[in-house]
Amino acid sequence: MTSTLIILGATGCIGRAVVAAAIEAGHGVVAVARDPAELDSLRRKHPGTDLVTMAASVGTDREAETLADRIRDLERPIGGVIVAIRGDVERGRLLDKPADFLRRRLDEDLLPHLFAARHLLPLLAESKRGGYVLIGGPGAEQPWAGYGYRSIGNAALRMLARVLHDEARAFAVRVQLLAVDSPARTDSNARHACETWPSVHAIARHAVAMTAGIEPPNHAIIRHNVRSAPLDVWSDDIDGGAVPDHPRSVSNPDTAPEQNSAAHVEAAAAQSSVDVRALLRAIASSPRSQETPSP
Repeated sequence: MTSTLIILGATGCIGRAVVAAAIEAGHGVVAVARDPAELDSLRRKHPGTDLVTMAASVGTDREAETLADRIRDLERPIGGVIVAIRGDVERGRLLDKPADFLRRRLDEDLLPHLFAARHLLPLLAESKRGGYVLIGGPGAEQPWAGYGYRSIGNAALRMLARVLHDEARAFAVRVQLLAVDSPARTDSNARHACETWPSVHAIARHAVAMTAGIEPPNHAIIRHNVRSAPLDVWSDDIDGGAVPDHPRSVSNPDTAPEQNSAAHVEAAAAQSSVDVRALLRAIASSPRSQETPSP
């Protein structure tokens, strides 16, 4: 029997791509999401495949415990867990929001990751295989204008991943976060997306491959590089050290830390210029930008 991947947030933009990538890789899939109608749509998209859907939430500790019990009752060999959950998007300055806004957003965006890990990590340890992969979003390193709470939440998620990575060693389970530092290119936004944005399909394939242990096990944070294939990636984990002799790493182990930092900043600035130019080209080529202004 093939191993089964547990995918949380399976009906989201990235979650759907992860389901498709897992099936393509020959895994069975248990797709978990809150909306039964969306799960029905997911099943119709993958007829004749080894796909089990579960309408469930990990919004509370008790809900996550119930989900783990339901998965255990399936008696399937678990080959990994991929978590691609997000709260609803709200735009606005953090300073303009009510005092409890950030607390509520962290309750919705961050704590479910802890609840899920608390109950699914022991379940994964029972199978003695596979890894636990969280998929992060942009804004964790630089403030995301208009979505500051997402920057705070994604930065906190990275630290949570590092803590879980360390504490999960007691279960002999590997926990890693796939850091996606820019918006993702989807089928719906592909026309105007920057050319350097990673596709959801590439992100999904990378996450699925990580459950099989393609990344160094001592790295908690793995950066998804848009120019790297799923099997050719590098880590930005400050605790794990640089990946030696990697052709895409901006760090050189033979140079001083100050030189490495300067090289990283220079490379990031050059990449930002490419992103801006690509965005301007997309805006200039859009039909709206070519309309004749009204007199």
